[in-house]
Amino acid sequence: MGSPDEESRDARLRLPQLRLDELLEQLQARLDAARSTRDRVHSLLEAVLSVGRELDLEQALHSIVEAAAVLVDAEYAALGVIGPDGRRLSAFHTVGVSDEEIDRIGPFPEGHGILGELIRHPEPLRLAKISQHPASYGFPVHHPPMNTFLGVPIRVRDQVFGNLYLTEKRGGADFDEEDESVLSTLAVAAGVAIDNARLYEDSRLRERWLQANAEITHSLMSGSARTEVLGLIAERAGEITGSALAAVALPMEDTGSLAVEIAVGLDAEAHRGLVLPMDRSLMGLAFSGATPVTSADVAHDERISLEPPRFGGLGPAVAVPIGTGDPGARGVVLLARRAGRPAFSATETETLQAFAAQAAVAMELAERRQDAAEIAVLKDRDRIARDLHDLAIQRLFATGMTLQSAGRFIEHEEAADRVVRAVDDLDETIKIIRTTIFGLRAREGAAGTGLRARVVRVVGEAAPVLGFAPSVRMEGLLDTDVPREFADHVVAVLSEALTNIARHAGAYRADVVLQTDGREVRLKISDDGVGIPPDGRRSGLRNMAERAEQLGGALEFGSASSGGAALDWHVPLPRD
Repeated sequence: MGSPDEESRDARLRLPQLRLDELLEQLQARLDAARSTRDRVHSLLEAVLSVGRELDLEQALHSIVEAAAVLVDAEYAALGVIGPDGRRLSAFHTVGVSDEEIDRIGPFPEGHGILGELIRHPEPLRLAKISQHPASYGFPVHHPPMNTFLGVPIRVRDQVFGNLYLTEKRGGADFDEEDESVLSTLAVAAGVAIDNARLYEDSRLRERWLQANAEITHSLMSGSARTEVLGLIAERAGEITGSALAAVALPMEDTGSLAVEIAVGLDAEAHRGLVLPMDRSLMGLAFSGATPVTSADVAHDERISLEPPRFGGLGPAVAVPIGTGDPGARGVVLLARRAGRPAFSATETETLQAFAAQAAVAMELAERRQDAAEIAVLKDRDRIARDLHDLAIQRLFATGMTLQSAGRFIEHEEAADRVVRAVDDLDETIKIIRTTIFGLRAREGAAGTGLRARVVRVVGEAAPVLGFAPSVRMEGLLDTDVPREFADHVVAVLSEALTNIARHAGAYRADVVLQTDGREVRLKISDDGVGIPPDGRRSGLRNMAERAEQLGGALEFGSASSGGAALDWHVPLPRD
């Protein structure tokens, strides 16, 4: 051992060395912290750039969630999009949970518990243990365990778009202030990226609507058939809005009803040809009110008559009138999404309304063009008729008078007979020309006399006697392909059948289907009553059968699927 003086001297020599080590360690720690901060800032910048490059909204949201999980080293991350009501989540994007785990957990959260706390109070929230927060009420079965939590709101133009949720920081550590700061910075960049993606999506959507309008206008102006154009309106509107069903209905003359001309998509056959009332259908309400009408669940909407059943599997729906100015709406377009899909937003409805208004303008222009063409044809017919009357008939008449005068001077009997026959032929030719003139100047009969309108009137008149309004579906060119004589028989058979239902069936429902394919006309009537008794009177059925046989057709009857009676009256149509 050395002397006390030596030990004191050695201690004094070691002290600067210890202080230097401590300083070096502190310096190293600060360098490591600076390097870590630099790396984190670099990662944050990369994340901001990566998120900002996305123009597809769904992909942008997924990129935001992935970047958030990496930046704060979280095992689980999610982004919840707040719905239009501002209280629930309408979409949920996750990272860290597999599809199989999601299926076992069940439906995505709607915004209760801790998630709802961030919706109600859009401020950063950091928790060391989720279960200790007053708003927490546990996780569903098969949900992975989660303790630490960090959540921040995402704002887009001063409006809360949704929230970022991070749980389970790796290594068992708690989320700290730096994590919150980094995540808040990412949320700001995410808000800009989301806004850009939404603007891009809106511009693409407007472009699609404009293309659809241009396509419809071109189709109308090129002389396409009305049915083809209406089908194009339904198809494009359904495609752009992601609807499962699209239908177009037009008003029927002098009936106060709508006829569904076009239906495409889910269970389209159940809608096509239906005759709808103005007060118990979504399309009728939109048409009569000249304003869009929406439904959160069209399959269970109390305003709508669900007979016949036609909205199975459908949820949100919107009906928009096609034009609302003078002379009023030209029709209605109905769009419906599958059950569980988002409701039609106000922006979507406004855009659809603008699309329908443009379609109405195109239809108006096409009709004006058609009217002008028809007027030109009628004027040409009048000119032809006038020329035939003033020139051809007068000359033929003068020629006949000349021949009659000359006939008196012909002594040869056979030659005289030939002149008389020639005069008779001229008289017959004049009669033919006058008939042609009458046909050229004839106009169509009064409106509302078509088969469609007559059928609706008969059904409407029978409703008070029946105690309910039968459902009506009509398909084909009934007013064009079915001659007047055949139409009279159809109306008579329908009236007889509905009267029999009212008198004998005790029914609560009746369905009428009238259709033609140009080769035959077929009338089907069914009810849910007591059916046709084997020993009952059949004079009404005999009358209907005789009408069918008179036209070369037949009547078939039996039991309906609903338990009542079913009639099938069909006759072939004459060929030109």
